[in-house]
Amino acid sequence: MVAAVSKGPRNLITDVAGLRVGNAQDDHIKTGTTVLVGDKPFTASVHVMGGAPGTKETDLLAPDKTVEQVDALVLSGGSAFGLDACSGVMDGLRAMRRGFAIGDIRIPIVPGAIIFDLINGGAKDWGENPYRALGREALTSASEQFAIGTAGAGTGAMAAMQKGGLGSASLTLADGTTVGALVVVNALGSVTTPGDRHFWAAPFEIDGEFGGAGPDPNAGHVTSEPSRKEHAMMQQATQGANTTIAIVATDAPLSKVQCHRLAVTAHDGMARAIVPSHTPLDGDLVFGVSTGAGTPVDQTHFREIAAAAATCLARAIARGAYEATSAPGDIIPTYRELNG
Repeated sequence: MVAAVSKGPRNLITDVAGLRVGNAQDDHIKTGTTVLVGDKPFTASVHVMGGAPGTKETDLLAPDKTVEQVDALVLSGGSAFGLDACSGVMDGLRAMRRGFAIGDIRIPIVPGAIIFDLINGGAKDWGENPYRALGREALTSASEQFAIGTAGAGTGAMAAMQKGGLGSASLTLADGTTVGALVVVNALGSVTTPGDRHFWAAPFEIDGEFGGAGPDPNAGHVTSEPSRKEHAMMQQATQGANTTIAIVATDAPLSKVQCHRLAVTAHDGMARAIVPSHTPLDGDLVFGVSTGAGTPVDQTHFREIAAAAATCLARAIARGAYEATSAPGDIIPTYRELNG
């Protein structure tokens, strides 16, 4: 059982000490990039459960690989084009003289993951890949405060029934440990039960953070209604354009192996908040991060941290959709448009 005292003061992943988040977006294209960067390198791993991921440098994060820590993580729109945002972040970190040292050379370690947002009502007629510049801009803007909803990598995101977005949430455990989540919601599945009003994540909501509608009083739901997103996109003969990508983090000292297990457990939160999730047409993945130093926590404490991470991720997913705002050219409505 999670011994949670409350959500953190910002209710953002940056309640985890030493982390900052930066957003950059292009509203004409309806896309953007989000960067998580630490004041210093942090331990990280990843777990992929979707059938169609798009990633860069994630092999390095396997528990048996040499690199223990990374300098930043990138979440981006743009499908494969968006992976170039990692290069922009690397450029910025190199200018700061940050990175994995090999002799006199420093190589910033910047894994990343992308969503498909190329068909969302925005113009995609760029002449030069815009994501490298967006990545560097996002790094430059990194702060403890950042926007969620239609912002950064969530700018062009869509869930099944309404616009998705960038979400975040945090918890402080009884012993003072902080856990947080950051997510881009662009799922094949729905974040709301049939009728668009109630979030699947409603049992985990704190202080009306995504509208306070509460759990759906109707029981027996197996899946959501026919997808507005799929219908709109199939007008252009498109499928397989989905993914929810996330980061969960804690200030507790975790080993790389524990960061991997943290990511695995956090997928439970994704499954609670999106129905269906982890489909063959989603690229669902979670990065697990620790900023703490020292002896890794014992298994009892780790169990509480991992459970809290799953809860934070479920809440962050609902917040991402709840905070989405409408924009010219949108092909599906926002949650608030559907609910007055």
